[in-house]
Amino acid sequence: MKKTFYFLGVMVLSIGNTYPQYQDSQSIKTKNAMNTTIIEDHYTFPLSDLVIREKVEFKNRFGITLVGDLYIPKNLSSQTFPALALSGPFGAVKEQSSGLYAQQMAEQGFIALAFDPSYTGESGGEVRNIASPDINTEDFSAAIDFLGLLAQVDRERIGIIGICGFGGFALNAAIADKRIKAVATTSMYDITRVSAHGYNDQITAEDRAKMLAMLSQKRWEDAEKGNADYGAQPNKDKLTGDEPQFIKDYFDYYKTPRGYHNRSINSNGAWATTSAISLINSPILSHLKDISPTPILLIAGENAHSRYMSEDIYAMANQPKELLIIPGASHVDLYDRLDVIPFEKMASFFKAKLK
Repeated sequence: MKKTFYFLGVMVLSIGNTYPQYQDSQSIKTKNAMNTTIIEDHYTFPLSDLVIREKVEFKNRFGITLVGDLYIPKNLSSQTFPALALSGPFGAVKEQSSGLYAQQMAEQGFIALAFDPSYTGESGGEVRNIASPDINTEDFSAAIDFLGLLAQVDRERIGIIGICGFGGFALNAAIADKRIKAVATTSMYDITRVSAHGYNDQITAEDRAKMLAMLSQKRWEDAEKGNADYGAQPNKDKLTGDEPQFIKDYFDYYKTPRGYHNRSINSNGAWATTSAISLINSPILSHLKDISPTPILLIAGENAHSRYMSEDIYAMANQPKELLIIPGASHVDLYDRLDVIPFEKMASFFKAKLK
């Protein structure tokens, strides 16, 4: 029987039709799959009256300039405050879920930084749309560097939140960077596990060897052309109706006005095909037990196809740890559903742990 392995809603490892490298459009408006006109430089959520949003830049240790949005409570006093760095989902930008989360946490009294990872969104790095376990983990530590230099931030009270694939990178960052005092994840993916083993670990060693052989040949092709090849779009412009429910859920977020953003890879781009090599070959979370004593909070939807990854991490990690399963929720519900995402629980977790 032929196997189909979905990676974040698409066959990201397929080489089929290529998609053009992301170009920052200068036009004011674009059309999405629903033929709805959408303003490109927009946020997928309204700005709260209770916070101030400021565009900021900082560099990671690879010299890549990262661009983020800093959300600051309007009632900020002269005292120092706890801070949070946020990123995700994998392939998304700060104008989507991570910005929404940052704003909500700022309303709860935190200084919160939502940032675009290296090679994506408004952040630097060439070529575009590259994923790297090492660099994407480093991006969180670079955000900690930035926050710890702000006069309003108590650098002994900094935590991080990772959404979807950046949940895995957040945990990985907290293992090594002991400045991170608490970490929470929602709809957590270990991208390296899914890349190497498929959903529910169904990819065999033989399957993996074939993928790596194909990707290795792709490097020759890229070297000959002098530029990267880009695989299929993470989310197609149209669905047949026969897709798994989680694929439909991704489409409903990324390809409709609900969550579309021009700079989002998941809405309007594609990953560099050879990014999969490092994701397959560089597993994160190998030293998960070393995250202790940093407290972790894992949040997943009851009906999420990714739920098992949060449960596996919870089983493997040492205390202190918490696992919260949201009744009836899917993976994508935790991207933007304000009536589903437990922001009050997250706020109480960080207020308790960032003392």
